Amino acid sequence: MGSALRFGLVAGEASGDLLGASLIQALRERAPQAQFIGVAGPRMKAAGCQALASSEELAVMGFVEPLRHLPRLMRLRSRLLRSFSAGGFSAFIGIDAPAFNLGLARKLRARGLPTVQYVSPQVWAWRQGRVRKIAASVDEVLCLLPFETAFYAEHEVRAEFVGHPLADQVPLVADRAAARAALAITDDAPLVALLPGSREGEVRRLGADFAAAARELARTHQPAPRFVAPMANAHVRGIFAQQVAQAGAEVTLLDGQSGVALSAADVGLVASGTATLEALLYRCPMVVAYRVAPMTAFLARSLGLLKVPYVSQPNLLAGEAAVPELLQEAVTPQALSAALSKALSDRAWQQMLKERFEGIHLQLRRNAAERAAQAVLSLVAARSGASAEGR
Repeated sequence: MGSALRFGLVAGEASGDLLGASLIQALRERAPQAQFIGVAGPRMKAAGCQALASSEELAVMGFVEPLRHLPRLMRLRSRLLRSFSAGGFSAFIGIDAPAFNLGLARKLRARGLPTVQYVSPQVWAWRQGRVRKIAASVDEVLCLLPFETAFYAEHEVRAEFVGHPLADQVPLVADRAAARAALAITDDAPLVALLPGSREGEVRRLGADFAAAARELARTHQPAPRFVAPMANAHVRGIFAQQVAQAGAEVTLLDGQSGVALSAADVGLVASGTATLEALLYRCPMVVAYRVAPMTAFLARSLGLLKVPYVSQPNLLAGEAAVPELLQEAVTPQALSAALSKALSDRAWQQMLKERFEGIHLQLRRNAAERAAQAVLSLVAARSGASAEGR
């Protein structure tokens, strides 16, 4: 079967690229001759995916923000539809980026191609009516979080919890001493990791407040903490560097190395998203902050679209407000600094959180890429068998 397999993949931004690369490697272990073509980032390309476009092209979000990108995204979707419909493909796998992938998947499924959504949209949290589109678009959803499958079961959508690849990749016990040594920290000074987001929009909306909070915390908290900021790419690093300079803060900016920063840090200030899960896996206590565009926030509030009490993955997984969340107007330098100061001072809370995080890590650690690969191959085999019986 391996020599005949050909997969179309579309991954959105850095986190999707990481998931896609792991999935490609797991599929190739089972089907060495398989081919992979689609929208890919550097990790997927290194894993052997032929890139028709870059994952960064899909790094837009919200209700309003994508509108100015719509013509470009529609052209890209049409191009991919033509490519994946040309014949010879075994399945389409959309990796995250549901706003883009589900529409493409629906058209491909209507043309007879098996379709998979790897990473569930947060349909259980907001805009729950989207589950009907998901049901019409994909044959199976591969879920990273354990509570997601129950929602799909209620709506008769095939879904499987495969675990989270990050939980497999992050060691169960991080080497804090080695991480601090790698950052040239030779004393016991408190260290705060700043993660203002991986997208340009996130950093522009949060970065100035993160930088100003660092300046405020350095002035008011004793002993004065140090700050390190692992940046997702050179573009957002440039934006945040300007914000840090304008705030008059002292922050060491890193190219990547988020694992090192989170392992070494006493506390993190983290933009809501995958980075909060990474902080959890590295047992880094955190304060979570997030701000979307004003119109997006207005629509979400006025239409009552948010259906869960928390937005950050640590709180959703814990089922309670384990870490502070500051959202929208609550994101101010003073509020962020105060929350970080309290987090740095509360050793009992830090210890409780690390123990809770360890339990969640174990729950998510399930060899996700291997499970996802097996689910994809089982779907392809079942569809091939059904097609053979129909002939």
